[in-house]
Amino acid sequence: MSLRDQTAVILGGSGLVGLAVARRILAAGPRRLVLVARVEHEVREAAQALEPDRGGAAIDTVWGDIFLPASLAQLDHRTLLDDPARRALVLDDLLGELTEPVLARSMLCQVLTTYRPDVVVDSINTATAFAYRDVFQSAGELLAAARGGRADPAAVERHVLTLPLPQLIRHMQILVEALRRAGTRAYVKIGTSGTGGMGFNIPYTHSEERPSRTLMTKSAVAGAHSLLLFLMGRTPGAPAAVEIKPTATIAWREIAFGPVRRGGRPIALVDCPEPVPLAAAFGPAVPAAPPWRDLGRALEGAFIDVGENGLFAADEFETVTALGQMEFITPEEVADYVMMELEGRPTGHDIVAALDGATAGPTYRAGILRAHALERLHALERDTESRAVAYEMLGPPRLTKLLYESYVCSRLRPSVQALARSRAPDLAAEALALIRREDGLRRQILSVGLPIVTPDGRGLYRGPVVVVQPPATARPDDVLAAAPRGWVDLRPAELGVWIRRAGEMVAQALARRNGASGSDVDWTAIGADEPIVPARFATWVFRHEDAGERIKR
Repeated sequence: MSLRDQTAVILGGSGLVGLAVARRILAAGPRRLVLVARVEHEVREAAQALEPDRGGAAIDTVWGDIFLPASLAQLDHRTLLDDPARRALVLDDLLGELTEPVLARSMLCQVLTTYRPDVVVDSINTATAFAYRDVFQSAGELLAAARGGRADPAAVERHVLTLPLPQLIRHMQILVEALRRAGTRAYVKIGTSGTGGMGFNIPYTHSEERPSRTLMTKSAVAGAHSLLLFLMGRTPGAPAAVEIKPTATIAWREIAFGPVRRGGRPIALVDCPEPVPLAAAFGPAVPAAPPWRDLGRALEGAFIDVGENGLFAADEFETVTALGQMEFITPEEVADYVMMELEGRPTGHDIVAALDGATAGPTYRAGILRAHALERLHALERDTESRAVAYEMLGPPRLTKLLYESYVCSRLRPSVQALARSRAPDLAAEALALIRREDGLRRQILSVGLPIVTPDGRGLYRGPVVVVQPPATARPDDVLAAAPRGWVDLRPAELGVWIRRAGEMVAQALARRNGASGSDVDWTAIGADEPIVPARFATWVFRHEDAGERIKR
């Protein structure tokens, strides 16, 4: 796609790769470039650095934590964790259902729906953001407190906020929905392997374990992220998804001499002129006055800035980039991969495309065998004079509901067109008579866990197991709110939905070109005069109402 006169958003726009991508995008002549980063001064400095490359594009800056509600996105993480009300809001948005208020509060959703970008390039190291909250240390502290009888709800809440997968899943849910609403056409993720391309033997780790559990968590989250992007790429209405996953050290931003910063803060220069007795060096025996002196200035030296990995001295850089170690790749090379993918020129480095090509999809043999399997199942039903519609093991319960309701319709009307011409009250009365008359059908529905709602909405057939329970706090008038998710509903309004669906099927059949016989014809479409087949009706609902059709094979 062309980026000329388009809007692009770069998440992580102040980072090493984000800046390199920004320069490449500005060269393509966009209308607007939006830089999003965690720290205000960093994103403003990035925008300033891009001024010589800006051309006619507008450059906007947004700062804050995109993984949080917008009202909390600019707060220090410790401040957020220590405030019960703020902590509760984050937990609710993380663990609750993905509702409109959750989306409306999300900083990420607000940014995307405000700017409605054509392209989003995400260079945030998401795996690091979620994995390095150290779930192992938090779990150990929480377990120790629990064993000592000192655990409190606040400690449990803080621990939950270190769990990486719930955060990754909610982030991806919000991202996909926000991108769809924004009408974004392409999303490119700069991912990570977690280990710079090395394996379990990586020497650069956070403990004596090789690799540390925290580093393994980062790699695990990065892998889970890739598979969720794989799913995004198979979602109708979502943008084209690309992931570039560098497997080497990314370097560098600058080479300079000056104060050495760790985590954005200068490292204090200290001294300890005389040795301290070993017994007094640590623990409670440490002297009241520390044996070291703060010299009041920062440690200085020559360094190479390698982005999120910090500042390296020459020997550190030489070690990590040596042949057979992490080696390295430049941010400009990563940016070139991003631009080539956006321009429609495959690089061979897209993880989503690689997964598409490496996975084992549906086969011709399985398609042929499907027909034989179905024939054998139907033959068994004929031989045993039985009819099994659904056992409620595939899920969701709504599928079982759709199958049984359409089966009831099939027993009452000979064709799709006959169903489309029906009156809902008449169909409801006939359906209730069928349920009363046919003990086997009624027993099967109730036994798999689906209640049956009577046409007047005041009665209910049910068994000991109800798969979809109404809320425990539901008032009598609200109990039926659970019906759409997994109850066989014989009320005229619900059966009227099936009449409407049948009408749409008939209209689709009429709209198909008469006599057409090419491969562009929907050969699996439902004809107006065909009998009602529950599986085909349920499939139609999933395809046409839920947009649940597979788009890749």
